Amino acid sequence: MNAAPGLVNSVVPFSVVDGPGSRFVIFLQGCNFDCIACHNPHTIAVCTDCGVCVAPCPEDALALDAEHRVVVDRNACTECGICIDVCPENSTPLADRRSVRSLIDEIRIARPFIRGVTVSGGEATLQPDFLVALFTAIRDEPGLADLDLRVDTNGTAPPSTWDRLAPLIDGVMVDLKALDPATHLRLTTRSNRSVLTSIRHLARIGKLAEVRILAMPGYNTSDEAMTAAASWLATVAPGVPVAILGYRHAGVRSEGLHVAEPLVDDLEGMAARFRDARSPVSVVAAQTA
Repeated sequence: MNAAPGLVNSVVPFSVVDGPGSRFVIFLQGCNFDCIACHNPHTIAVCTDCGVCVAPCPEDALALDAEHRVVVDRNACTECGICIDVCPENSTPLADRRSVRSLIDEIRIARPFIRGVTVSGGEATLQPDFLVALFTAIRDEPGLADLDLRVDTNGTAPPSTWDRLAPLIDGVMVDLKALDPATHLRLTTRSNRSVLTSIRHLARIGKLAEVRILAMPGYNTSDEAMTAAASWLATVAPGVPVAILGYRHAGVRSEGLHVAEPLVDDLEGMAARFRDARSPVSVVAAQTA
């Protein structure tokens, strides 16, 4: 419980889209991808304390302290988003250093209404020590130990991180942006080598709960692309559920608006490729990832 605090973007006490059942969701700040499709792009970069956001704040909720760090008056802040709009890094000064204890206290309040806890991002595994400390504390806390614990990830963590987390968690939900390396690079600015390694490793140790594919027309939705992904997953992770998510424009940056939103019928056609490969698959038509 004495672990260093985690950099938390936000907390959602009740969610039904971040894992099975109703869940308490913790979004950590910082990501090593820069996805065209990101609908929370202000969670990617970490605030550099440049101070550009201080003057434009209409509530005077932001200030620079003696060490030239941006500090937030939480009582004055209305979360209007102007600080994000003016940030040269497209980040947010509102991400908060949170202790494991403070999060445990919040989870305990939500406990009667939730089935589990999901840690997402940003990219959660960029703070592995904090994840281990948090999940250990939940498992050790009376009344919380039986919660279903999951990580929602882009899959870039090394196998050693998954091995540390494996005894503590029930499963991992991994985004597979594209099986084709060149397409993945276009979508995320990063290689998919570590993502594929994570999927293999998590399947091998029994912790791969779901693979999520965000359907983006013009990038990864061709018959060829979907058939290749279905065949590969059927080989390396047989029986693991696959979710086909429909890309939506809500919250994305202007760079992502050129991508069409797939129709429900299109998504069902993509899902058919996975059913042909005998993979359990679901379609989520109105969600971004």
